[in-house]
Amino acid sequence: MKMEWIWALCLAAAGGLLRSEYEKRHFSVEEYEIESEKIRKDRTLVFLSDLHNQEFGKGNRDLLAAIERVKPDMILVGGDMMVTKEQCRIGPALELTRALAARRPVFYGNGNHETRMKKYPERYGDLYDRYRESLERAGVCWLSDETAVWEELAITGLDLEEPYYRKLRPAVLKAEQVTAQVGDADRQRFQILLAHSPLFFSAYREWGADLTLSGHFHGGTIRLPLVGGVMTPQLQFFLPCCGGAFEEDGRRMIVSRGLGTHSIRIRFNNKPQVIVVRLKRKPIF
Repeated sequence: MKMEWIWALCLAAAGGLLRSEYEKRHFSVEEYEIESEKIRKDRTLVFLSDLHNQEFGKGNRDLLAAIERVKPDMILVGGDMMVTKEQCRIGPALELTRALAARRPVFYGNGNHETRMKKYPERYGDLYDRYRESLERAGVCWLSDETAVWEELAITGLDLEEPYYRKLRPAVLKAEQVTAQVGDADRQRFQILLAHSPLFFSAYREWGADLTLSGHFHGGTIRLPLVGGVMTPQLQFFLPCCGGAFEEDGRRMIVSRGLGTHSIRIRFNNKPQVIVVRLKRKPIF
């Protein structure tokens, strides 16, 4: 009986690994709808996060095709498009983002991997500057603690420093710290905030973000029914904000499950995700 249990466990583990490999190579496109009186006409946004050099088809052709079918008005990138460890390879991120910018306006905010690349030039040289400059030449709007205005939308990229990504006990972020970095929120326009970590939704909404777009947690690695994500890259367990949509006081946050993985290269019941946001004009009666 003992050997039977061992064999059953081995088969279950093998099945789980095969399922994980399948999921890592097959993304889903998922839509959210938001109404606001600040929206003058209906718009469609695509949000991408945490690519980590993953490729869906050669040159990410499958991902590009799926985005083109949506016909978005703009693309928002939430960071962590590469992996910065002992070395950093930016080819897939560069190729994909350039291709996106050739078709649609692209707004790019930093994740912790871009921030790490910038902070440690002794390790990565001038790679951050070369990456950013190459994308800006391609037409990408790079938002490092900066805001861009696009008609009635204000899009802000917030850079979070290493203490906010610390494992187990990250630093606490307050709304006044967000203001100190990026200035005041635009209260007249629909304010979108690209903030890579979803841990600080209370600070983001208090600052004035109508919509916060985050990622970082990779959906919790393994997702369980009724429970959600199991573990974040910061070794936090069963956090509700690993993925999905959240609302407090009329402010919204959408958290991407991301497109790639690194370090813990497992996905189970947790397909990579392309997020589509339909912004709708709210009727005023």
